[in-house]
Amino acid sequence: MQIGVIKNFLFFLVAVSLAGNVWCQSHNLKSFSLSSVRLLEGPFRHAQETDLKYMLQLDPDKLLAPFVKESGLDTSVTGYGNWEGTGLNGHTGGHYLSALSNMYASTGNAELRKRLIYFIDVLESCQVKNGNGYVGGIPGGKEMWKEIAAGRIDAGSFSLNNKWVPLYNIHKLYAGLVDAYSIAGIQKAKGLLVNLADWLIQLTSNLSDKQIQEMLRSEHGGLNEVFADLYAFTGDQKYLAMARRLSHRAILLPLLQGKDSLTGLHANTQIPKVIGFMAIAALANDSAWAGAANFFWNTVVANRTASIGGNSVREHFHPAGNFSSMLESREGPETCNTYNMLKLSKRLFLWNGRADYMNYYERALYNHILSSQHPRGGFVYFTPMRPRHYRVYSQPQEGFWCCVGSGLENHGKYGELIYAHNDKDIFINLFIPSTLEWKEQGIRLTQDTRFPYDEKSTISLNMKTPTKFSLYIRQPSWLKAGAMNIRVNNQQTKFSVGTNSYIKIDRLWETGDIVSISLPMETIAEYLPDKTEWVSFVHGPIVLAAITDTTDLTGLRADDTRMGHIAGGALYPIDKAPLMLTSQKNIVSGLEKVKGKPLAFKAPKLIYPATYKNVELIPFFQIHDARYMVYWRVADDKGLKKIQQALMEKEKAALLLESLTVDHLAPGEQQPESDHNFRGDKTESGVYLDRHWRFARGWFSYDLKNRDKKGVKLRVTYYGGDQNQNFDIYVNNMLLKTVRLDDGAGENFFDVDYPLIAELVNDDILQIKFVAHAGSTAGAIYYLRLMKNQ
Repeated sequence: MQIGVIKNFLFFLVAVSLAGNVWCQSHNLKSFSLSSVRLLEGPFRHAQETDLKYMLQLDPDKLLAPFVKESGLDTSVTGYGNWEGTGLNGHTGGHYLSALSNMYASTGNAELRKRLIYFIDVLESCQVKNGNGYVGGIPGGKEMWKEIAAGRIDAGSFSLNNKWVPLYNIHKLYAGLVDAYSIAGIQKAKGLLVNLADWLIQLTSNLSDKQIQEMLRSEHGGLNEVFADLYAFTGDQKYLAMARRLSHRAILLPLLQGKDSLTGLHANTQIPKVIGFMAIAALANDSAWAGAANFFWNTVVANRTASIGGNSVREHFHPAGNFSSMLESREGPETCNTYNMLKLSKRLFLWNGRADYMNYYERALYNHILSSQHPRGGFVYFTPMRPRHYRVYSQPQEGFWCCVGSGLENHGKYGELIYAHNDKDIFINLFIPSTLEWKEQGIRLTQDTRFPYDEKSTISLNMKTPTKFSLYIRQPSWLKAGAMNIRVNNQQTKFSVGTNSYIKIDRLWETGDIVSISLPMETIAEYLPDKTEWVSFVHGPIVLAAITDTTDLTGLRADDTRMGHIAGGALYPIDKAPLMLTSQKNIVSGLEKVKGKPLAFKAPKLIYPATYKNVELIPFFQIHDARYMVYWRVADDKGLKKIQQALMEKEKAALLLESLTVDHLAPGEQQPESDHNFRGDKTESGVYLDRHWRFARGWFSYDLKNRDKKGVKLRVTYYGGDQNQNFDIYVNNMLLKTVRLDDGAGENFFDVDYPLIAELVNDDILQIKFVAHAGSTAGAIYYLRLMKNQ
């Protein structure tokens, strides 16, 4: 059944080639420096100021402590906890360098420059102490790097030689040094960056390409992008060669062939790699690699992205044709993913100049990035799409997740792509109140707008002398009736619309010229990309959502525990969530604007049950400290009972399982394993039938939390088609069960419950260890639950 104005998230995409090797550059655009753009009053300016306050609450010495300690310098300062104290020590310091650089360039705040210089000076002292160009906060990193240099490489998806993603960790420092130099203009940062880059080149000089690719199995951020940037800074070909060498072929090759092999992969591990592919492509004029990056962007945006612009479930790419896990999980789109998708979109736009990248960029910026910071401070990790769930927020001295690091950066760089330029022309990409100072051309531009609360924007120009150039204005895909009205000095003007959906106004411009732009918006019903009957409402580029209640917001302000970033409060039954009950073709016709409230709409009278009929739809970025609805199920009278019955049966089983679960994880999924202190030897992970697994020819273990000491049994999920599974299960080093599984359950997943030994029931932490018998394997294990009695 298809009801309403059916416009998929792809409504703004134009046809592009899927084969990377035939995709070519058509523009040579550049972004303006952040120091050239200043935000004016509006939601983005407020978010910028909120972020500034948060980063000033952080203690630079505590962020620097891991680097100082690992260098051997004397220090009495103890570093932060949370991820900063449990193996990923130092990663926030790299993000902090980038955040300070962004915010200093965007605001000119003197305290930020002071902190930047101090940070760089301390890092320089650490690098000098190390004596070989290295600087890092990785605990025990020096010994680990010696092992790597000697060719002893033990790489897993989130570990390298038993360290928690050390390449990912050090990439944050590389990226921070790049930004301190290129964005904030700190010259000393370039010297540290060159030394650190040369250290890695020397460290890996005796490794074969095969060994490098084995090392790159471990999450490594965008190391290839950093070396491409360093080539751009220096012109030294060795850095471009290293950028290519650090490009993960297992991801690149399918993309070059136009193959979507993303299902089950950890999303934010892959996106930075592709940013690097695109950075290399732009510098080497490599249309094949650019095409691979474009294909990746297309398949993620078209097939795996929710209306807010975010992607992933429990940090992984779900199947392109099935969004059910996103609607069910409390761990919806991850902020880091969208942070990186915007970086990729920026590089693609500057290469190709197409408006579709900016259409996505705008959607994700307003609805995911802007919404990911609390208006009084605090960053969001997961944004659940599950009906009637909520988000939790970090606290400055408590949470140091990856999304805190990228969050610190996000809200200081809103000015990076409002405008762009070629040699003489200006591109207006976003309708955000701001000023632009193009000193080289002697042009000052002011954009005065209350968009999206007002459907217009006014551009004022000021220049030293009359200047002839073209003003390109993006014609958004969401425009009502597909057109915009533009006047110059209150007069209708001639303009042309290019193939890239930019309106071009070419004239001799003078000081005082004013361009008035109308931006009429309409509301559409946008269905999930998998074509199921779940719809969100979008007004122009703004996703509308409804607050349902403010109950059971457990952990709203996250503590420093490893699971604090997840909204762990009660899951409200999906079958009890409000839905749209209608057989109408146009379900948006019932929306009515609320007087006196810009961008607020009365919910359609189609909502069922009646208790929700008075809710208002407002911009999602305005919703905080509440449970909410972004997606609504659509049904007609005939299908209502059938849908509710199906949902009820599924939800009843799911919520019962949830209520009996003390702790759980999906083996093979990166963050859940890390959160449960994964350890192992001779172990591998993968995906089968869209489910993650782990097995070992040696052993692997996890630490499960026995909250309130209620765990009485261990439930393990297996697959019946697996053979030769002979292994022991230990709990806190006590044998729980010897398991022999040999194709006895057919081609199905099945669960086995193992009662805990009485001596273990009162332990707070239970280490679950799977140990293979000689010549056999432990697992594959598809899910693991610690459970209480019903």
